[in-house]
Amino acid sequence: MLRRFISTISLILLFSGTSYGAAPQELIRIAAVGDIMMGSDYPDPKLPPDDGNGIFNAVAHVLAGHDIVFGNLEGPLLDGMDASTKCNGRSNCYSFRTPTRYAKHLKRAGFNVMNIANNHASDFGEPGREGTVKTLEEAGILPVGGPKTAVLVIKDRRVAVVGFSTSTSTPYSYSLLDIEGAKDIIRRLDRENDIIIVSFHGGAEGKDAQRVPHGLERFLGEDRGDVRRFAHAVIDAGADLVIGHGPHVLRAMEIYKGRLIAYSLGNFLVYERFNISGPNGISAVLQVGLDPETGKFVSGGLVPVKIVGEGIPETDTEAKAVKIIMNLIRKDFHAAGPRITDDGEILMPKK
Repeated sequence: MLRRFISTISLILLFSGTSYGAAPQELIRIAAVGDIMMGSDYPDPKLPPDDGNGIFNAVAHVLAGHDIVFGNLEGPLLDGMDASTKCNGRSNCYSFRTPTRYAKHLKRAGFNVMNIANNHASDFGEPGREGTVKTLEEAGILPVGGPKTAVLVIKDRRVAVVGFSTSTSTPYSYSLLDIEGAKDIIRRLDRENDIIIVSFHGGAEGKDAQRVPHGLERFLGEDRGDVRRFAHAVIDAGADLVIGHGPHVLRAMEIYKGRLIAYSLGNFLVYERFNISGPNGISAVLQVGLDPETGKFVSGGLVPVKIVGEGIPETDTEAKAVKIIMNLIRKDFHAAGPRITDDGEILMPKK
């Protein structure tokens, strides 16, 4: 176990300082994680100790040193408003409301791009959506969802990050279900930008949703997208990296036309109100280096994470996430999946 832990830390340091196929200054470097919900004060307060200070401390070092640090924000950042506009007495319905002051925890951890295209963005209607956008922007974090596309200039290249989901309740999402429309959006962005990163919130949920099926997925009677077809379509249209989240568990990764697709990065920091037992409590930080000229995947790493206590992430010396993703790649993508070493290094498939 100690040897494996040392190897994992070596990978982190190697990726942060020296890339696997090009000098680090030549790559566009992204660190990405899955679902984040830092605690909710609705319907009753369930917030972390010390008002959340330090909740990312155990993993901040593996986010550092990247041009983009990305996560999916589950639920609005909002103060006040007594009732959710979402559930209306329905069972199997959850609403989150995280205080706006918690945006500083995201900023301190290094996040500079945050997805808001998901099924919890409208838990508190328009006030929640608009308050979230305002709060993130005031904290220096770019919100991503639908027409709210983040554009960053990195190494003299324009990098656009765009968000899709199956939710119809928020204007801050492009539709994951409208694949032809998604291709048109990516083609337009491709004319205006050099690199395109696509975020999507889709797929079924829970421990039985670790596999990436062929065809349309459903969950609780809702269409949750054909994520394989969607991911391939947006890359065909010009996308360079596809990052998935929403199933609350890790899923496999694929290399398609030289581009990396991560179909789900699972939960990451989900305080109190999420199931974190079994596979729901195993996570990872995805580190990716892209060629700034072509957008193709050059190098990467998986830093394994486990969710402890009531939902706080810390690095995992047993590297369970690496084993899970390696196994899922073998089952779902075979030779089309990247090769992953025991230490978490992500390599191109063998030709």
